[in-house]
Amino acid sequence: MIQYGSVMKESSRPTEVFPERLRLARDRRGLNQGDLAKRAGLQASAISHFETGTRKPSFDNLRRLADALDVTTDYLLGRVTDLNGLAGADKLHRHYDRLTSDDRDVADSVIEMLARKAESRARKGDK
Repeated sequence: MIQYGSVMKESSRPTEVFPERLRLARDRRGLNQGDLAKRAGLQASAISHFETGTRKPSFDNLRRLADALDVTTDYLLGRVTDLNGLAGADKLHRHYDRLTSDDRDVADSVIEMLARKAESRARKGDK
């Protein structure tokens, strides 16, 4: 499960990486297994099985978990290394295409302002 850049090493398969990524994402979001289960509409025991690797999620459950954790399915499967990836960007992109050029400029400005705000908080050690 060692990764170089954003590409998964050949010997790392999604079934090997998934349990660790799921637990890591859940921990970083400050959720326990019950919290994640509730958000994803699953049983807490299912989360436990996924994290121990004794069961694999269906495609639907993989999507539910990614949505509940606000990560990409690529992150959970080990295809990218960035936890924060572009999960939210997918949602924004769907709407962005429908905006006028002027509205896109406004949206870009707002997003840039929020990114600067987040960077400032990170430098100060805030969350």
